[in-house]
Amino acid sequence: MIQLNNKTYTCPVDVTLGFIGGKWKLLILSHLHQFDRKSYSEIRDNLPGISEKMLSQQLKELERDQLVEKKILALKPYRVEYFLSVQGKSLSPLYAFVSEWGIKYLKEQGIDYLKDQHLYK
Repeated sequence: MIQLNNKTYTCPVDVTLGFIGGKWKLLILSHLHQFDRKSYSEIRDNLPGISEKMLSQQLKELERDQLVEKKILALKPYRVEYFLSVQGKSLSPLYAFVSEWGIKYLKEQGIDYLKDQHLYK
């Protein structure tokens, strides 16, 4: 067993999933990888179905885990932008693999995402 940050993990895969697991974290990270910097509202708009509370919580956890950094642009009105940290960027092969796998799978199902990506937000 691996002890890290007051948590017990079974293996290195479990450690990685502890940082990026769940429905939203990997999506947030891959959006930031693809678009470099995004405001809170831009991230929210690209994740249909995510609640404000969940997005805020996921961003705080990603920031705490040093995968995402936040830059305050203005205090009134409060505006921030999020971007990948060096640690978050180090996961770029994972984002690329997951995206390529999904594109390949969609093609096998008769959906050409690359040709029709303008239909998606």
